[in-house]
Amino acid sequence: MNTTKKYAATALAAALGVTVLAGCGGSDDDTSAGSGASKGSGSKTVTLVTHDSFNASEDVLKQFTEESGYTVELLKSGDAGAALNQEILTKGSPRGDVFFGVDNTLLSRALDNGLFTAYEAKGLDRVAEGTEQDKEHRVTPVDTGDICVNYDKKYFADKKLDPPQTFEDLVKPEYKNLLVTENAANSSPGLGFLLGTIASQGEDGYQDYWKKLKANGVKVVHGWEQAYNEEFSGSAGGRKAKADRPLVVSYASSPPVEVLYADPQPKEAPTGVSTGTCFRQTEYAGLLKGAKNEAGGKALLDFLISKTFQEDVPLNMFVNPVVTDAKLPEIFTEFGETVEKPATVAPEKIAANREQWVQAWHSIAVK
Repeated sequence: MNTTKKYAATALAAALGVTVLAGCGGSDDDTSAGSGASKGSGSKTVTLVTHDSFNASEDVLKQFTEESGYTVELLKSGDAGAALNQEILTKGSPRGDVFFGVDNTLLSRALDNGLFTAYEAKGLDRVAEGTEQDKEHRVTPVDTGDICVNYDKKYFADKKLDPPQTFEDLVKPEYKNLLVTENAANSSPGLGFLLGTIASQGEDGYQDYWKKLKANGVKVVHGWEQAYNEEFSGSAGGRKAKADRPLVVSYASSPPVEVLYADPQPKEAPTGVSTGTCFRQTEYAGLLKGAKNEAGGKALLDFLISKTFQEDVPLNMFVNPVVTDAKLPEIFTEFGETVEKPATVAPEKIAANREQWVQAWHSIAVK
């Protein structure tokens, strides 16, 4: 889950065996930005191509090195959609060994382009039911999260106004000019929110719903970073920027972030979640076809669903572990939201309709 965790996306120290590369194509002399794809098959470096929001504890990645003998090199490549696009452009000659960050909204695109080599990771019997979407094991589920509208508690308390809780609430006049969302054409949470409205309103009703949302002043920006940290009045970044939108499309796990990184930490999260607006997202990793270090890539996939890595996920990427035996940290359970009935859309339906849905949405919400 790619864009709600910018708080935790910090560079990892090379001295601890982790190299972080910001990859945006590379220059003529950098051999694919120095990725593992340029190294021989006997390399002890395994390159993980991912979105900018991937993060893991230094000790956890160091443990992987000690157990497997492989050093992880991260090649961060923008938002999830941008990272996937770069891999599609370089398919067959990948920039790394493993790709992490393709979610259920874009999974069919990755599979249809033949990006991955099938591999059944060790420990798949422990993943939550319903998270595996590929019977050929071309991808391995790693985490889940819920894309939801978040609200600024202070704003609604000051206005003596109940925050919206459902998709239907968002088009009511009392919430006019309050919501900011991300562009569904290039943002993972933006696309997830669109899919949530389709699940809620139906394929025959979502366009009329978005016309109402547009008339009610919804603001569409490029991506999560801008929406959450620049436009949303409830976030630390938004308060600093004097943002004026008290509703934003983010994640059910965003409130713990606001608590964890506040100094001093508040007793209550300053933001809440409109639990009737949530769409369930699952993120996957896969062994890139043509990877130079297949053995290292397979070892890394095994590690991504190990209990060690899975219990590290919540406070580093603010998503839920996908394995059933991983425990959540207290701050996550205390300040996060459990969404009992998130909206979902069948993967095959997303695959068949995603492009036309996004085009129709764009003509309404952006043009």
